[in-house]
Amino acid sequence: MSTDSAPRQRLVEHLKTHAVRTDGPFTLRSGEVSDWYIDARQTTFDGAGAVTVGEAVLDVLDPEVVAVGGLTMGADPIAVATAVAGAAVGRPLRAFSVRKEAKEHGTGGRLVGPVGPDDMVAVLEDTTTTGSAMFEAIEALSDAGVRIAQVITLVDRSGGIAAAKVAAAGIPYLALVVPRDLGVEE
Repeated sequence: MSTDSAPRQRLVEHLKTHAVRTDGPFTLRSGEVSDWYIDARQTTFDGAGAVTVGEAVLDVLDPEVVAVGGLTMGADPIAVATAVAGAAVGRPLRAFSVRKEAKEHGTGGRLVGPVGPDDMVAVLEDTTTTGSAMFEAIEALSDAGVRIAQVITLVDRSGGIAAAKVAAAGIPYLALVVPRDLGVEE
């Protein structure tokens, strides 16, 4: 963690109260089994939680970033909350989504929302276990000519694996919360 800001502390408390489950076992997206689970959507889809999420992400956002988003659906509420938090303090930001697959109808493609070539963006994720979702978003954005300033995850339960992968790709990475902050351990 690079910050012990008030927004981050409120995020930790909201997640601990509403999103942490210890009544496992749970099978994670990665296929791993864990005794605990973080359902970050219990925070990101909650009104007060969304305000907290937006403020916590905005607090660590690179000043060059003009748009925020990531792989749908985990990144979607984080991106909108961050854009709204930015608007509240006079920092214009756009939110976007990266579809899992390109659409063949409408405008098609994988990117949804006001983001395009040469935009400087932050890739967002709710919970990181292996980093596969964030890399899927990074690849789609890079293919579209979008520049990535940083990757921010709300909760990193990868034990440093995701940070190492992102660093190897030359992109700054920040996890706002790790398991010990939530009172759980891997």
